[in-house]
Amino acid sequence: MKRDVRILLLGEAQVGKTSLIMALVGEEFPEEVPPRAEEITIPADVTPEKVPTHIVDYSESEQTEDELQEEIAKANVVCVVYDVTKEATIEKIRTKWIPMVNGGVEKGSRIPIILVGNKSDLQMGSSMDVILPIMNQFSEIETCVECSAKNLKNISELFYYAQKAVLHPTAPLYDPEEKQLKPACARALTRIFSLSDQDNNQILSDDELNYFQKSCFGNPLAPQALEDVKMVVWKNTTDGVQDNGLTLNGFLFLNTLFIQRGRHETTWTILRRFGYDDELELTDDYLHPQFRVPPGCSTELNHLGYQFLQRLFEKHDKDQDGALSPTELQNFFSVFPCVPWGAKLYNTVCTTDKGLLSLHGFLCQWTLVAYLDVRHCLECLGYLGYPILSEQDSQTQALTGTAMPSPPVAARLRPLAHPASLLPVTREKRIDLEKGQTQRNVFLCKVLGARGAGKSAFLQAFLGRSLAAQRENPGEPSLYVINTVQVNGQEKYLILYEVSADLKFMKPSDAACDVACFIYDLSDPKSFSYCASIYKQHYMDSQIPCVFVASKTDLPEASQQPGLSPAEFCYKHCLPPPFLFSCHGQGPPGTTVYTKLATAATFPHLNAVELGAASFWLRVALGTAVTALVGFTLYRVLAKNK
Repeated sequence: MKRDVRILLLGEAQVGKTSLIMALVGEEFPEEVPPRAEEITIPADVTPEKVPTHIVDYSESEQTEDELQEEIAKANVVCVVYDVTKEATIEKIRTKWIPMVNGGVEKGSRIPIILVGNKSDLQMGSSMDVILPIMNQFSEIETCVECSAKNLKNISELFYYAQKAVLHPTAPLYDPEEKQLKPACARALTRIFSLSDQDNNQILSDDELNYFQKSCFGNPLAPQALEDVKMVVWKNTTDGVQDNGLTLNGFLFLNTLFIQRGRHETTWTILRRFGYDDELELTDDYLHPQFRVPPGCSTELNHLGYQFLQRLFEKHDKDQDGALSPTELQNFFSVFPCVPWGAKLYNTVCTTDKGLLSLHGFLCQWTLVAYLDVRHCLECLGYLGYPILSEQDSQTQALTGTAMPSPPVAARLRPLAHPASLLPVTREKRIDLEKGQTQRNVFLCKVLGARGAGKSAFLQAFLGRSLAAQRENPGEPSLYVINTVQVNGQEKYLILYEVSADLKFMKPSDAACDVACFIYDLSDPKSFSYCASIYKQHYMDSQIPCVFVASKTDLPEASQQPGLSPAEFCYKHCLPPPFLFSCHGQGPPGTTVYTKLATAATFPHLNAVELGAASFWLRVALGTAVTALVGFTLYRVLAKNK
């Protein structure tokens, strides 16, 4: 909404433009009228719409043509004043003043015009019979007000309508020629209807209508008023009321009726409550509320965010099978300008046996978005109407650090006692290291390794997919996967990100993460050297915990060349021994290695020996290869004697 209103009064000489301004300001008819009034500014606190209003007079004898054009360009609304007793001044509206204001201007960009019939005290009848054809000819005319500067009739109303034409314009909402809502307005109201339809049955019940009414206007409707509204819709539409509730067509009709009856401020109140600007686009302030993430901090959804998203999941799970089908997911995103999640989604999170998006996978995806791109997450929550439906100031209240102990997912979906104590972002990682503990719930693990080492299979195995299952349904590859793991009885989200073997580490952020996982192919003699090289160049002197994983343990082990064996390399650099991993089996792959990664991220201040002594590392799975077993035993002996 505009922050101030600039009103310009135009018209023939002696129609009373200056008298109208002076009568408004002085609240009496002026004894002496100057050729032109100085610009008047009415403070916001004395105007009905609570915005400063500037009133500008025009005098043909005092101003040049260029000055007039300059004032027209600056005006938000133009009041064309005519003398109700002189038809010549009325005719000039059509032939002179409106062409001067909007001549050559495209329809959607025209300045709104208020027709003002002054000196009504000198005429018994009304000029409206003559004015109506002009109003029908020019769609930019908002209304016509007959008034009298002499007896102060309709003076304040005149300037109220002028304000209203700027702050609640008709042009973006309604096409008077077609007598229907404009497409952009219909789209915005359709989105608002969908958000307000909380049970997703395509009907606004009495409870939903009252929630909507209270959210937009502060108070619910009285029972009789509610019935009267539905009765008006029922009488004027064939399908506006169904099962004693308001359908989308009924909702659109009701807003059309408001506009046709000159109550377009009602529709604008609704639109602005749901974040729309004068061009019927969601405002940047609404979609992207101010939210700063300091260096070393991260962003997570809090219990309010998870509760909101779970409610929406259940709303759109029409068949109540605990999953969203592609059609249900498309319906979920119907309030977005475009679908933000593509086919990669199904290789990013866990799905049901039928390949559908489960609640767990749904919440995991939102957790991933909140962590990787908080601005996009806030935008998505804005499209979903979070501030309105959750009765919060903005979407930022769905995001938090972890000022409280980390509960499991189920507990995060229940209200906590003191949400005000939650932080906007997580604590800096530097402080976590100093204090020897973290309260984060979401960790990023970068998965590094040479081409062909099995990184992609390792990521998909985290979603419970064996190599055979991956080959059977490959889907669209995703560089990210996210799932939950248990760490000391607490549920944590672990994000795995596959780093391309071709990536050149140009800056520290290329290596930054909560834990690094180095994967090498046990059967490839050259695979480990890539991991060792990347580790020594970018991770050896960092505080990032590192875990080495030997993949493809179902294949014969090859001697890694050149230099130290993987077990000796890990021992030398005070790292836990390589973890043996394979996803070649018939059943779902094991999860121990992922728990190990999450544990390392949760306790980054502890080195491998301390973790072992404190029983944090889970026991390394034994491989079938004898050489691997010998290497592992050698490592344990060396570590014990170190």
